[in-house]
Amino acid sequence: MKIANQNQQEEYRAFLKNIREERKGTSNFAKLLFTVVLAVLCAVIVCVTLLENSMILDKLTTQQTDASGGFFKFSRKKKDFQVPFSPRRQNILLLGVDSNGDGADLWEGTRSDTIMVVNVDPKTHTVKAITIPRDSKVYLPENKGVQKINSAHALGGVNLVKKTLKETFGIKIDKYIIVHDEAVEKVVDALGGIPIYVEKPMKYHDYAGHLHIDLDKGTTVLNGKQAVGYLRYRKDGLGDIGRTQRQQWFLRSLFEKLHSPQVITKLPEVLNVLSTYVKTDMSFYELSQYAAFARGVDENKIEIATLPGAPNQKGYISYWILDPQKTQEVIDRMIYRDKVAVDVTKLKAGIMYSPRKEQEAMALKEQLSELGFEVNTLKITHLSHSRFVANKNAVSVDFFNWIQKKIPSTNKMQFVYDPTENFSVGSDFTIILAEG
Repeated sequence: MKIANQNQQEEYRAFLKNIREERKGTSNFAKLLFTVVLAVLCAVIVCVTLLENSMILDKLTTQQTDASGGFFKFSRKKKDFQVPFSPRRQNILLLGVDSNGDGADLWEGTRSDTIMVVNVDPKTHTVKAITIPRDSKVYLPENKGVQKINSAHALGGVNLVKKTLKETFGIKIDKYIIVHDEAVEKVVDALGGIPIYVEKPMKYHDYAGHLHIDLDKGTTVLNGKQAVGYLRYRKDGLGDIGRTQRQQWFLRSLFEKLHSPQVITKLPEVLNVLSTYVKTDMSFYELSQYAAFARGVDENKIEIATLPGAPNQKGYISYWILDPQKTQEVIDRMIYRDKVAVDVTKLKAGIMYSPRKEQEAMALKEQLSELGFEVNTLKITHLSHSRFVANKNAVSVDFFNWIQKKIPSTNKMQFVYDPTENFSVGSDFTIILAEG
């Protein structure tokens, strides 16, 4: 079924012209202090809650590397970036580093098990973020050879990470924030816990790794240790895919917590945590500028993607082999903001839903059909939190915002770009209706 007529297409174009509104800032010092902490705190959680986020697909088979050795260098477009806050887009590198053991230096020789590049655009007031799987097979500069990309920080610090990103992916880094992996537990405790919906019972004990998870299904307030367990749990048949979904949902719960008035009383303790476990090359002024920017960003317009690929086992080493074509597509979309012309009359919709969400799924199908979309549905027993997944490059955040305007029930959903089509029902975009 096609969208009814040309009026629908014209209405969509008109909507895009008015989609963004200017947001007013504040000069109040207390609010400025809060937003500065908020910006760094968000960086803490984004980095470390995505710790070990290699987005490994839950597949039984592996793929072989290509003749070039299994790593690729992607085209580099020349773009200028400037420090805050010019109209130019800027790339901020967020690293979550591990520990070398009790008493060891927090930063020296540590692997960056979380690597994220956040692209901010002051003109459109939008944010796009790319997560680079830690096991990605790349060639490290300075004659470091073929390695997993998470070895770059251990072998050459943040400068080698920046050089690797530039030479491999064509991504120039303007500023960086590094967060130690102990930050999540301490920040969550400093905030007095984070409310979260635990979608299933989670029981797991790793005595060697000092990881103990004992969570019941349902809505609860997680303390620091519980939050770490929730974020790292992977024994649910979904592996790193399920873990990644929980990490992203945790971020939304965190943002809601940060907007509560009670947080202001937690600032002294949070500041103490940040001063110990965060390292950055930003000045206070720069942090305040980014903070002011972050406060005005609509979380529904934040786009997240992970570089696509597939696992490969070579001896005792497990690599993530990047898909060159899809990786380039993600970089072009997220970093260089390339846009694909979209004819909304040709997009296909999909709905994945939990058994208890069947009634809502059928109502949503009817709404999408009334808009003229062909809709495919699929009932799945185990689904995590509800979200909107763009399976094709033509499906943008702007299109999602248009859908939100037409179907208000989608307003609280997170937007995820996933060209691997893991969550596709023969569709260009998929709306997932889960219990959480």
